[in-house]
Amino acid sequence: MAVKNMTISPLGRVEGDLDLRVAVEDGVVTDAWTEASMFRGFEIILKGKDPQAGLIVTPRICGICGGSHLFKAVYALDTAWRTQVPHNATLIRNIAQACETLQSIPRWFYALFAIDLINKNYAKAQDYDEAVRRFAPFVGTSYEPGVTLSGKPVEVYAMFGGQWPHSSFMIPGGVMCGPTLSEVTRSIAILDYWADAWLEKQWLGGSVDRWLENKTWNDVLAWVEESDEHYNSDCGFFIRYAQEIGLDKFGQGAGAFLATGTYFNPAEYEFPTIEGRNDALINRAGVYDGQEFHDFDQAKVREDHTHSFFRGSGSLHPFDGVTEPVDPADGRKDGKYSWAKSPRYDIPGKGRIPLEAGPLSRQVIAGRPGARDYQDYDPLFLDAIQTIGPSVMVRVMARMHEAAKYYKLAKGWLNEVNLHEKFYIKPVEHAEGKGFGSTEAARGALSDWIVIKDGKIENYQVVTPTAWNIGPQDSDSVHGPMEQAFIGSEIADMADPVELGHVARSFDSCLVCTVHAYDAKTGKELSKFQVSGLC
Repeated sequence: MAVKNMTISPLGRVEGDLDLRVAVEDGVVTDAWTEASMFRGFEIILKGKDPQAGLIVTPRICGICGGSHLFKAVYALDTAWRTQVPHNATLIRNIAQACETLQSIPRWFYALFAIDLINKNYAKAQDYDEAVRRFAPFVGTSYEPGVTLSGKPVEVYAMFGGQWPHSSFMIPGGVMCGPTLSEVTRSIAILDYWADAWLEKQWLGGSVDRWLENKTWNDVLAWVEESDEHYNSDCGFFIRYAQEIGLDKFGQGAGAFLATGTYFNPAEYEFPTIEGRNDALINRAGVYDGQEFHDFDQAKVREDHTHSFFRGSGSLHPFDGVTEPVDPADGRKDGKYSWAKSPRYDIPGKGRIPLEAGPLSRQVIAGRPGARDYQDYDPLFLDAIQTIGPSVMVRVMARMHEAAKYYKLAKGWLNEVNLHEKFYIKPVEHAEGKGFGSTEAARGALSDWIVIKDGKIENYQVVTPTAWNIGPQDSDSVHGPMEQAFIGSEIADMADPVELGHVARSFDSCLVCTVHAYDAKTGKELSKFQVSGLC
């Protein structure tokens, strides 16, 4: 069979621009190259600015996870300025971060991912008509309430942050709010309504607590069959339908995972430091290389720009990172093909390897033994990847699993807020320092490194989950995680390669994707077409 070539736009449904070139032979993707085609240069914008500029500028990097950018930016400054953060402030930061992710989960599933489940290529599937009834854009019985109710959790964020998105209420030393009892109780009521109306009634068809009892993939399959309510819920239906149409068979990726962790125990992180960060985390940091777990150490992160549109080549730690763009036309002559850098992690004895970031990654890390009593231990998705392997389906289920977990966490923190204690302690604004802040945004590990000199930003580097996932090949010609996930995908209909859409959207990269498929033998492009989507 001759290899077909095509252009698909958009492949993703969020923002920005991502071109994907794939070589297809006999209906199977044999190679892939991801090209981030938009230069933004926030690191250049921040150089020479007041250290607190990151609190204003970085939340504008993304319109849907600006709170996550604020969260890691403020901890970068907290560590650089050696601040003291009151317990209440840590709780409010945790609550806001969790609520932003909670809104993203159903919004992503119904508005971005599930639309492809009704692709005409699946028309012969036994449950196709039911998928259309539930997930058809705007008119599906599950689509409208899922998307509409997704906005409830960020009402809580806005109550504390003053607005969402683009809030800057988290500042070094605490938060700029003094919530009332009415606001706290209203926040609890909002989250309970969201959980009752969508999470339990529509998604799970049962209680959050019962879902969280699942500790293995076999437990999940038994849960589906346990009752008619589970079986016919959106969750139960997705698990059944995903297996019917084969979403459990492709999109594996690198098979190695990174989580930098998020949410802090207030008693363990009153005085934030880079060194003390891991032990203070509730949702833990770590690396899983496919065989072993490793402690996360920010000092082992490197950004390779050999194939990126930046001057020179090499692999630098973000404290030493450079952002010197080159004309893409000139860069292509040197084999460069993307504006994204290639983050890598240095594992002793194994070298610098690509790591997948995202919900599946943090849930794999949650399965690592040895959690402290206040830290998350959840073996479900470590068991899943060891039992059935990573895939599009497993990646989706890991994200949806977090709705139950983060709802429980946020409610617990709201009940811990003490309205009679401080929310802010004014810090000393040191003229020199280095700081590191990180969190787990909806899409994965999101980190800032800041170097302060003479009271100004000397260097600022942001490494996003999208960069971890869609970064190009490195100096050793090793593909990034998403490139690896495309390779091996079987395309049933070369005129409508929905499989590539499933892979891209399972990572939920913060970039809209254009796809070019090339004949591996001739390099000839045969057709161009557009796949409708929500941007």
